[in-house]
Amino acid sequence: MPSNMFYTRLSMAMPQALFTATGKLNAHIYRLSRGRLMNSVGTAPVLLLTTTGRRSGEPRTVPVVFLADGDRQIVIGSNAGHVRTPAWSYNLQANPDAEIEIGRDRKLVRARVAEGEERAELWRKVNKMYEGFDDYDANTPMREIAVFVLDPR
Repeated sequence: MPSNMFYTRLSMAMPQALFTATGKLNAHIYRLSRGRLMNSVGTAPVLLLTTTGRRSGEPRTVPVVFLADGDRQIVIGSNAGHVRTPAWSYNLQANPDAEIEIGRDRKLVRARVAEGEERAELWRKVNKMYEGFDDYDANTPMREIAVFVLDPR
């Protein structure tokens, strides 16, 4: 299996439209297989995050690398190092109530943006699991990448 750095470089080199299309295909396969397929990027686990579109009001589902931290999950709004902030990040900020799927399990969550020392600590933990986030951060100097805490509700 390729290393996490392979996936980091691949996703950063991918045009935004292709990256978005790949995510939609990933979510579809993940859901059809009940999380048995497309459930990781390298060694990092993936969940499906369903937010409410801030403009459309429609549900929007995307695959996202996550870190389990007790009964909460941590996700990073990196957009794989692309310049633009991912739409799901804006959606969570507009409406923090969301749903996640990990394998067959679905859970309702409420998102919040980690700040200060909590953000720094979670950033370190996530980077220990998937070292690509530091590269993504270096590739996006015009924005601070949001670290979201998804608490159960």
